[in-house]
Amino acid sequence: MDSPIWSGVGEIVVALRELATAERCDLADYLDTLTADEWERPSLCPGWSVRDVVGHILSYEVLSWPAVLALFVRSRFSLTRCNQVGVERSRALHSEELVAGLRAHVVPRGVTTLFGCAIALTDGVIHHQDIRRALGHPRTVPDERLVAALEFAPRARALPAPANVRRLHLVATDVDWSYGAGPEVRGPGEALLVALAGRRQGLADLDGPGFDILAARLQ
Repeated sequence: MDSPIWSGVGEIVVALRELATAERCDLADYLDTLTADEWERPSLCPGWSVRDVVGHILSYEVLSWPAVLALFVRSRFSLTRCNQVGVERSRALHSEELVAGLRAHVVPRGVTTLFGCAIALTDGVIHHQDIRRALGHPRTVPDERLVAALEFAPRARALPAPANVRRLHLVATDVDWSYGAGPEVRGPGEALLVALAGRRQGLADLDGPGFDILAARLQ
């Protein structure tokens, strides 16, 4: 008989995988609507265009585990350098090829499946917003995906979120989520997620006694 604990873990993994897959499908559908000019515009990621962000999302999906390890070794275990290698490789692809690649990998595989696919989901939601906010195309992130990403972000060492959230109490005003203890920062969950990921653009929708502390961390 399966242990109830492992059964529960398995259900969580399946749920996160489905949420990550749905997010990638929505992103691919949205990318199909962009003009050639919009693909080349800057995203919220410094130094990366919209095209670069999509290339980054896809870059790890096409690598086997041995290839990921080799990339980290060559990059001297710098995630920033690893990310840039993937982006530079993707620049040889046309936008149609990037979307086709994303559709071929809507179900996470490889390194993005770590933490039960929470990496794939959180990375996908944040980068989707990096593109939409930069292009002025707002959307409402489905509540279930947003809450799952908010739950994982403060523990995601690849993000600045763990440091940004330190000694603060974050409260989403539109979904059932809060985190931490300290001066309160409140606002829409999407804006909180964007800010925790290090994007100052999220600050415009936030307020509270802890706002100045968070803002100072996003310099």
